[in-house]
Amino acid sequence: MVYEFGDLLFSVVNVARWMDIDPEGALREANGRFRHRFEYMEEVCRGRGLEFCNLSFEEQNELWEEAKRQI
Repeated sequence: MVYEFGDLLFSVVNVARWMDIDPEGALREANGRFRHRFEYMEEVCRGRGLEFCNLSFEEQNELWEEAKRQI
């Protein structure tokens, strides 16, 4: 299973290159978006007096969707 996952990642990198996309830069940008969204979620929880770890999966997902709309 691990080998197949590695093959998938290798293929995605090659597709990015064929599309003239820098795969490392694209991953860096995706990580940045994730970090900003997660920081937004933590800030909202603090503002609402909530503990993120105590939220249900559904509540966390709703907050994630809110972060995507805001950022």
